[in-house]
Amino acid sequence: MVNASASFTGPQYYDRLAPLWMDSFAADLAQRLPERPPGDVLEIACGTGIVTRRLRERLGPSLRLVATDLSKAMLDYARAKLGARKDIEWREADALKLPFEDGKFGAVVCGFGLMFAPDRQAALAEARRVLAKGGILLFNVWDRIEENRHALANAEVIEALLPGDLEMQYRFPYEMNDPGLLRRLLAGARFRETRIETKRIKIEPVDPRSIATAQIRGTPRSALLEERGVALDLVIDRLTEALTKAGGNPYRGHAQAVIVQAQAI
Repeated sequence: MVNASASFTGPQYYDRLAPLWMDSFAADLAQRLPERPPGDVLEIACGTGIVTRRLRERLGPSLRLVATDLSKAMLDYARAKLGARKDIEWREADALKLPFEDGKFGAVVCGFGLMFAPDRQAALAEARRVLAKGGILLFNVWDRIEENRHALANAEVIEALLPGDLEMQYRFPYEMNDPGLLRRLLAGARFRETRIETKRIKIEPVDPRSIATAQIRGTPRSALLEERGVALDLVIDRLTEALTKAGGNPYRGHAQAVIVQAQAI
């Protein structure tokens, strides 16, 4: 499995997904958090700050918001993008080894990051450790890849270019959507599920090349493809064709995720 958080080489490209569908999911996630949660808020795997901005807008000024990511490149990009805000603390941190005391926070939030943890159960256990009893856990993960046809097109294009290359198979972020699995992971980390639901976001008509560029240049696959001597422009061209075939030009479709809300017990 690729450690995506550490390997992102193109935050500015990844951030292009924000207006397409990521910001809508960020807004949805943030509005599920009470304006006054039972303590300060920790964000894990903040990436380019898409969820971070929404969280800060949601929370009262007296509450501390700490945004963390394993990738320094992503963290630096987010900090620069939201630099006008002085009410966000930025920390480079591994979700499996958070540099905070036990019970330090009233809420932990993670937008599309938990799927990339090498040990998802350990990541949830670490989130529980830094939460006070009764604290809120809020995260989203991608639904099945078949419900995200832009992602399916991406996977099929790369797998066709590099058949049998296990490191280049990129379906694992779409394999954490089963409610039964999520409930087992939550219970194993001492959380009580309060809500699990599916959320679909409509993708407004958009140039398929914009999606293709963001998906290839804004993810760890860019470095892996170049290591294998595959030209990124070639991949983007082929993915643009696949997206056009799947959703037209301009591309129309949807992105679908599973939202999880839980409480520390």
